Amino acid sequence: MGRLAVLSGAAVCAILSAHGFEQVRQRGSHRVMQRWTETGTTTVPVPDHATLKVGTLLSIIRQSGLPRALFES
Repeated sequence: MGRLAVLSGAAVCAILSAHGFEQVRQRGSHRVMQRWTETGTTTVPVPDHATLKVGTLLSIIRQSGLPRALFES
């Protein structure tokens, strides 16, 4: 398991978009990304900050269901 990269909210949204998520709305500094599949909808809120804290990034990874390796440096 590698070290997580220091990412901005925009960079995380770009990674999510590349893997089937779309931005459905934004309120203030938070973007809401969703992906629709046959089994249901996955919704992930992403703060649009310059750098995300490690706990926030780990929560986004867990909620999205994407592999952690996509977010590592």
